[in-house]
Amino acid sequence: MPTLTLQELAKKVADIDFTMLSTRTQGGQIAARPMSNNGDVEYDGDSWFFTWQDSRMVKDIERDPQVGLTLQGKASLLGKPPIFISIEATAELIRDKTFFQQHWNPDLERWFDKGVDTPGLVLIKAHADRIKYWDGEEEGEVKV
Repeated sequence: MPTLTLQELAKKVADIDFTMLSTRTQGGQIAARPMSNNGDVEYDGDSWFFTWQDSRMVKDIERDPQVGLTLQGKASLLGKPPIFISIEATAELIRDKTFFQQHWNPDLERWFDKGVDTPGLVLIKAHADRIKYWDGEEEGEVKV
């Protein structure tokens, strides 16, 4: 069974904008929400997402940093199913504007109108612990 390398997977992730980010709530339920990778796709096992300090997601991560990321690529014109990717990750909350600037994309100003100076801005770094994928008939696990 062939296995993609992290670099090969990175090329496929570059074409996927939205990720479903899942956290565990205080009551033990799983909460998921769509998050844009904002074009920050030099994928090395880390995913980066901006959000608000007072969001439920931040509270969930403060309590339990284990998160799940799911991605789905585009179907091919020839009818081949898209790639599906499941990532188990450990999240870190970053409040340092130096990191904000490194991962900022002007498109984010749609949600954060003061850019990296938006009050209450938080950057989530989700570092992959395990990556599984399904790409047509091929499936595998990428070593991180």
